[in-house]
Amino acid sequence: MPVAVITGASRGLGLALARALAARGWDLVIDARGGDALAEATTGLDSHSRVIAVAGDIADPGHRAALVDAARGLGGLDALVNNAGTLGPSPLPRLAEFPLDELDTVLRVNVAAPLALIQNALPLMRAGGCVVNVTSDAGVEGYEGWGGYGASKAALEQLSRVLAAEHPELRVYWVDPGDMRTQMHQDAYPGEDISDRPLPEVSVPGLVALLEGTLPSGRYVAREVVSA
Repeated sequence: MPVAVITGASRGLGLALARALAARGWDLVIDARGGDALAEATTGLDSHSRVIAVAGDIADPGHRAALVDAARGLGGLDALVNNAGTLGPSPLPRLAEFPLDELDTVLRVNVAAPLALIQNALPLMRAGGCVVNVTSDAGVEGYEGWGGYGASKAALEQLSRVLAAEHPELRVYWVDPGDMRTQMHQDAYPGEDISDRPLPEVSVPGLVALLEGTLPSGRYVAREVVSA
């Protein structure tokens, strides 16, 4: 069975993708910072496939090593999905007031940690393997208040472009899942009603199509993949 590592899989897009892949027979290594939430999310997943849940912070080198070791125990690695991330301060501050220590955290979690996990995972990844870096339109558009998060996603997109150029034997995707009804999106708009946003499950078919397909490396909008 193919093996995937999915970060940030206790809720939102990561959990929705984990459920879809488990149902399709993928073996999974999933993580999240909250152990209780991760344990609850794992319930039912292992009825379809082997699932290893590893609680921890993706910015911690020991945790990243544990994720790769878990994939090694499952026999190898076919896909790495860098989904875990942080929004930064909420409510979203303008750049003129953005706390620089908070910016350091956003860049460490959203850029440095995914790259570090990729570095750890590359020796284990099988030929034709896939790296998916979950990005955002905030990385290519200028939205007021989204400067810190957007800068981190812009950096992740460029990192993905270079990775694709350096590893033509892999499929490297940087994917915009679109606006979703998630806790992160709610944190970006505290007190506002975001019920008009679609659930993360709407973006999952496009991600599955990328993971299981043969599309060339590049930037994709998840909801446009299956309709293309």
